[in-house]
Amino acid sequence: MSTINKPMLEIKNYSKSYGEGKYAAKDVSITVNAGDIYGFIGHNGAGKSTTIRAVVGVLDFTEGEIYIDGLSVKEDSLECKKRTAYIPDNPDLYESLTGIQYLNFIADVFDISEADREDRIAHYAGLFEITEALGDLISSYSHGMKQKLAIISALIHKPKLLVLDEPFVGLDPKASFKLKETMHELCSKGTAIFFSTHVLDVAEKLCNKVSIIKQGQIIASGTMEELTKGHSLEEAFLEADNEK
Repeated sequence: MSTINKPMLEIKNYSKSYGEGKYAAKDVSITVNAGDIYGFIGHNGAGKSTTIRAVVGVLDFTEGEIYIDGLSVKEDSLECKKRTAYIPDNPDLYESLTGIQYLNFIADVFDISEADREDRIAHYAGLFEITEALGDLISSYSHGMKQKLAIISALIHKPKLLVLDEPFVGLDPKASFKLKETMHELCSKGTAIFFSTHVLDVAEKLCNKVSIIKQGQIIASGTMEELTKGHSLEEAFLEADNEK
């Protein structure tokens, strides 16, 4: 794990309410440094996806601040998006395109050269074993294949911040292993990764830092060692969950 300490994602006192004092997220503060694989865990409905959507600019917010590579998500939205890749829990792809057409479209959006896109697409398509399917319409893809295509599209512009919402759902064991390897490789080169999961075994093995969110509020946060204190992440999660 890289020891780079530059903050790549800073969430400061972020809150999102839906009227009548009901908060999906309240006073959330998290810092993800370059080189971190940062796990964001909690029950379904705890506020993970709400926070992630605010980070990537999908969901507007009025309370708190979010910075990506030192830039404000509110004030420098486009520049933040250039530095970020986002993989939602259920990728919504353009199904009338073929896989290669979609990847080239994403490469065009991020102004990736022909040579670079060819190399990166060939590398990641081979890694996730969908090279032969790139000429097929996305509408013919299985859920797992769509997930792989979304992952490749997120990686081809070499983001400084990779944000994933339940990234391992729908992936077969081999693809999950390859994604974990890729995440480690990216972080060794300074990329920051922030991802939500409810699979605690995955988070414990993969992450160097973690935050636990419950009913919209952070109830525990720190390095994996600080949170687990020699126990499993599952035990630490249950203990934190029962105390709050």
